[in-house]
Amino acid sequence: MAKMIPSPNSLATGVGGLPHTDPKQACDDVLSLFPGIPYIPTLPNRALLEGIVFNDSEQLPGRIIREDRLLFDSTKDQTAAMEKVYMDFVEANFSGYGLNKEYASAFMEMLSRKLPSACVLKCQVTGPVTFGMQVVDADKRPIYYDSQLADVLSKMIALKARWCENAMREQCGAKETLVVLNEPYLASLGSSVVPVDKDTVKAGWEDIASLVQGGLGVHCCSNTDWEFVMSLDPSVISLDAYATAKEFLLYSDAVISYMERGGVIAWGIVPAEYKIFATETVDTLYDKYLAIRTQLCQRMPEKLFDAQSLVTPSCGIRFADRDGSLAIMGAAAEISHRIRADKNLPGC
Repeated sequence: MAKMIPSPNSLATGVGGLPHTDPKQACDDVLSLFPGIPYIPTLPNRALLEGIVFNDSEQLPGRIIREDRLLFDSTKDQTAAMEKVYMDFVEANFSGYGLNKEYASAFMEMLSRKLPSACVLKCQVTGPVTFGMQVVDADKRPIYYDSQLADVLSKMIALKARWCENAMREQCGAKETLVVLNEPYLASLGSSVVPVDKDTVKAGWEDIASLVQGGLGVHCCSNTDWEFVMSLDPSVISLDAYATAKEFLLYSDAVISYMERGGVIAWGIVPAEYKIFATETVDTLYDKYLAIRTQLCQRMPEKLFDAQSLVTPSCGIRFADRDGSLAIMGAAAEISHRIRADKNLPGC
């Protein structure tokens, strides 16, 4: 069963993708900037199969890749393949749901590193809502709208998440692990145009949380029903605080309650899009972070806010070169350094 992670005490980490095509260089850059809570990046610019959804799709029953699109073959009977996922889930048989270099070159590279001094080692897996809304059947209908496929999908992702955390512990020597579900499609909660059923979301989350043994978080870089998301009790909620802090703070009561019970907010205060980042400085971004902190700390202890916060870019960094990504990640690291030094915060 998933659990809360140790208080990160305002350390910094990254989110998802990097523009690199060299996995060794990508891992070196991450470890140099985020030694306390390193994350395993994805490299979507390296190959189609390393992009979101594709990188976690290898074990999807009925998978077809056609014209750079990921499809589900509903013209054939997939019962046997789906039953295998169910059985593997029941037996927690996750060995066949791993990653490999073709789909996750940076993950495999990071597994060659020994990281026993890291407080938490973080990775990300495509969440079932985003996965299921991106993959369509023969009728061009998202498979998430098929209740049986949505159920199978959450169980497949649960097995993949369990494999990831197990590999991070066994091969990297990580003391604590955090698997974050990449879920931009949670922005559809409450939408009348692209509706997403909350009961289905909750059931899928519970499937994954039941199999994961370390931390299980969620990343959504758009506005959503944050109160519902917090009710799921993820270990970490990762958001685009640069663009959506105002909306997120409308849920201040729920945010405070969530942090009180051990939840961590990863404040994505540094814009991940380089064109926007270039209009800011570390000073202006630090001021934006302090404004969030000040607003919440009118109603909660500063010590709690600082203990249960992470500083991150707003999302994965793809549309930049390596130097740009280093600048964005470096800004997050510097904001973390400033707040930790000013408040004399301990390690996690």
